[in-house]
Amino acid sequence: MKIDIERLGLKNVPVDPETLFTFPEGIAGFEDCKRFKLFHEEGKATVFWLQSLDDTEVMFPIVAPEALDIEYQIELTDADCALIGLHGDDEVAVVVIVYRNEAEGGKIAANTRSPVILNLNSRKGMQKVLKDVHPTLLYRAR
Repeated sequence: MKIDIERLGLKNVPVDPETLFTFPEGIAGFEDCKRFKLFHEEGKATVFWLQSLDDTEVMFPIVAPEALDIEYQIELTDADCALIGLHGDDEVAVVVIVYRNEAEGGKIAANTRSPVILNLNSRKGMQKVLKDVHPTLLYRAR
């Protein structure tokens, strides 16, 4: 399978189906997007791109929360664990979606209330909405 990633200026990018992440419930506002590929730009190791294969115009920039000095302690329910096939010894990554907030003068904002949980073993993911998290943190783009 090959896809074009217009935002990164890439054409005919080969995608191994074994490397895809499946989001059984999609991502908030994009529930029809279930299959995603994780990419990163050369030389920009802190920002990754979660590219939808169901709608190639849908792409989310994501970063590890540690890059923004954010630390999570997330409790997943049994239903959450079942959704992403999470078992005790699986490796999990937590990332946050970032975006440019034009209403705040172009600052980079992180959606800290809804981190993305990736099970690196089952290659399934979910967006976990947290109720007791402080408002989105803003950072000046460089």
